[in-house]
Formats: sequence, structure tokens, C-alpha cells
Amino acid sequence: MNSFVEIVEEIKSIISAEFDSKKIFDKDVANVLNISQMNFATMKKRNKIPYEELLDFCARKTISINWLLYGQSPESLLEATNKFYMVKYFSDVNASAGGGADEQYEEMQELEIPEQFVFMLGGEKELKNIEAINVSGDSMEPTFSYNDIVFINREKRDLARGGIFTIRTEAGLFIKRVQQRLDGKLDIISDNKVYSTQTLHPSEVDVIGRVVSRFGDVD
Repeated sequence: MNSFVEIVEEIKSIISAEFDSKKIFDKDVANVLNISQMNFATMKKRNKIPYEELLDFCARKTISINWLLYGQSPESLLEATNKFYMVKYFSDVNASAGGGADEQYEEMQELEIPEQFVFMLGGEKELKNIEAINVSGDSMEPTFSYNDIVFINREKRDLARGGIFTIRTEAGLFIKRVQQRLDGKLDIISDNKVYSTQTLHPSEVDVIGRVVSRFGDVD
């Protein structure tokens, strides 16, 4: 996968015609992606790729995001259309530090993923169970950051071995590390140590599914 810096350079090439051959700076790319210059600088330093903004940019420019992420030419994408897969993507649903939309308001799109990414989601047979949503807030940093896109397997809801899950509580929709205690209660853990661990009764937690990947591995 291309680094943040490589993606920025590709975007500069794409938008160069709009700038009448003038030098394009990072601030121009930030403006095109609708990201503040401060957040852009932080993302570049941490190599945190703003997937949602890139998806919007690619949609406006009629470009496949795989070209930006993996350096694949448009010609190679046309020749290998059978090697790309689609998963459900709820672009208006955010989890981690806020509530998700009620189901009747969720707008489902399709997110294109390359063949080499499918195995990280459990293989082609699991794709029917996969949904993608956005991360909001910093409660799961450094594992996840704001604007990451995470992939959830709705069929994997067993908490016995623990792991990272999307859950709904009375407070909203969250991505948290969940551990089952000996007394049967659940520890709801934020990877960001600024946030304290919550302990809830299983009846207070609706497990949506296990987080199986983002655009990268999940520990």
C-alpha cells in the first residue's frame, strides 16, 4: 500500500491542471480533501490515511481508490475487474466515541476492496457477513484513529475469547476491546489509556460483530 506521502504526491499530479502549473503545496491537498491543515499535518506525520476523504475525492474525480492506495494503473484495473470485490459500507455510521444512526437512517454504499485484502476479512466466503463503518474519536488510539474505516463481521459475536467488537449500549455505538470476566460481566476497554474501563452486565451490551480488519491489521 502506498504511504500517505505517496498518495499526496499522486493527488498533486491529479489536481495540477486546476492550478495552471503553479506549485501545489500540502495545504492545497488538504483543502481539496476538506481536511484542516492541522489534522492533515498530524495524519502525514503518523502516516494515517484519511480513507473517507479519499473515497469522496475519488468519487468526484471518477478515480478508483485502488489506484491511489496501491499504485495500480487505470489500465490494470480495467483488465482485472474480476479481482475486486464489494462490501457493504455505511458511510453515515460512526463508532468509538459516539452513537451510530438508527438502522432506518443508515445509507448503504458499496466499498471496493482488492483481492489481496479479502483474505484479511476471512476469505471470499465471509464477505456476505462483512460491513464497513467509520471510526470517530480517539478512545481506541493507537489501534484505530479518527476517520479509519473498519470492517465488522456480523456473524462473529462470541465474546468468550475477547477481542475488539462493535457494540451498542444505552450510550451509543462503540468500538471497544471486550473481555468476559469470571463473574460473567464484561469489561469494556479503550486502548487509549486516558479512558477508564467500564464494566457492564451482558444484558446492557448488544454485540454487533467482531472487528476483523481496517485498511491494515487488527491486533
